[in-house]
Amino acid sequence: MTTPADTATPSAVIERISLVLDAFEGHGRLTHAQVVRRTGLPRSSVHRILEQLVRLRWLRRNGRDYELGLRLMELGSLAVHQDRLHRAAVPFLHELHRRTGYVVHLAVLDGTDVVYLDKVGGRLGNAVPTRVGGRQPAHCTAVGKAILADAAAPDFFGAGTTVRTKTRYSIATAAQLRAELAKVRAHGVAFEREESLPGFGCVAAPIGEVGRAVAAVSICGPIQQMQLDHRLAAPVRMTALGIWRNVEDGEVRVHPTLQQLRPLGPAPKLRPGVPAEPALT
Repeated sequence: MTTPADTATPSAVIERISLVLDAFEGHGRLTHAQVVRRTGLPRSSVHRILEQLVRLRWLRRNGRDYELGLRLMELGSLAVHQDRLHRAAVPFLHELHRRTGYVVHLAVLDGTDVVYLDKVGGRLGNAVPTRVGGRQPAHCTAVGKAILADAAAPDFFGAGTTVRTKTRYSIATAAQLRAELAKVRAHGVAFEREESLPGFGCVAAPIGEVGRAVAAVSICGPIQQMQLDHRLAAPVRMTALGIWRNVEDGEVRVHPTLQQLRPLGPAPKLRPGVPAEPALT
């Protein structure tokens, strides 16, 4: 039975608002009917919530369509730019882009996804279909594998779970993931070869204390142009190290921005400035 709006508890109201806002993830505009279908809420409740969110500037109405409003964009931007890790990373991200010419990402783990906190890309950035606040399955990305290798991996492949793959090259089994994470732990860097984005490759390194990654930084570019070996691994690893030192020098102890993970155990500590020689696969 549907709870009437005037007797709904505050938590129930918040849950409904959250459902409505979540419906817009990955979609620019939605009609009232589309929001009803995506949330499963009564039409009258959806209409009332949509109109309230428009008044609060969380949503914007354009004819019959609704889209995310300026207030949400303001809050999202504020959250990113107030993030201490992000502030410590910004100069290093721009320097890595300047040195390599590739698109640079800063990402954190949220459950089984990575969420991008920043993207520096210049003209090449327009060709890479990622965005600040965007998500990808962690096991399909270099940044995700870099973090997972340093922490307890979520159960991507539990019984009855549908494995999310992005391309025909994506990791699709628990055995593949375990083998891949073992390589990342051994070499201190993660590689991605068209696993999340057809035609693109990435190199990523974890950010944080050894065995307790809180984020990852990566470079991404056309797969044919990238040398996926120590020549790109070295600047990415040094950038990750520089970001973490910048955090520590500012006496800021950064915790994972979204979800805390339990470490698997001590990972091999790599000496600063000595690039790993990852085996190509």
